[in-house]
Amino acid sequence: DAYNEAVSPNARVWRVFLDEAGPFDLDMVENIRDTLDVILVFAGLFSVIVSTLVSQASTALQPDYGRMTSALLMELVEVHRALATGTNTIDVARSTLTLASPSSTSSPDRWVSGMWFVSLTVSLSTALLSVLVKQWIQAFVSPVSGPPLTQARIRHFRYMGVEKWHVPLIVGLLPTLLHLALFLFFIGLVVLL
Repeated sequence: DAYNEAVSPNARVWRVFLDEAGPFDLDMVENIRDTLDVILVFAGLFSVIVSTLVSQASTALQPDYGRMTSALLMELVEVHRALATGTNTIDVARSTLTLASPSSTSSPDRWVSGMWFVSLTVSLSTALLSVLVKQWIQAFVSPVSGPPLTQARIRHFRYMGVEKWHVPLIVGLLPTLLHLALFLFFIGLVVLL
């Protein structure tokens, strides 16, 4: 390049910079994408399994309406008998089960449901973060038009954003979040057994 062309928008230095940065960026993006793909598949499958078990476990937290209905029907039968025999209905034993009765669910059922709900929440949050990072990475590698100087500036601006927002650290923490979700799930499973 001529002396006055060394820093022009089409100078050779910008093309060399882009040629050197290109493989680095592609390698970084490819590694992040591979990691995110594995995380998304695992988080999706794990969330399906946990949500199925959560829906089954949450039924144990519901009041036993069948038992409640039976107790109230027995009370009603006793009231009818008392009326038929002329006995005072005040002497009929009242059912202790009502809709206002405290829940009869056991503490382990609550623990299991709680652990599994938290596990599902962490797993779905991990999937959400993975999708967000994947979209961000897609924007990072989107093509830029213009002279090499403009392309180099935009590439550097995007790379500084990756560094500022600690994208590699976030990608590194996503498997840890999945491990936490799996650990909480297994704790709930142990409590259940």
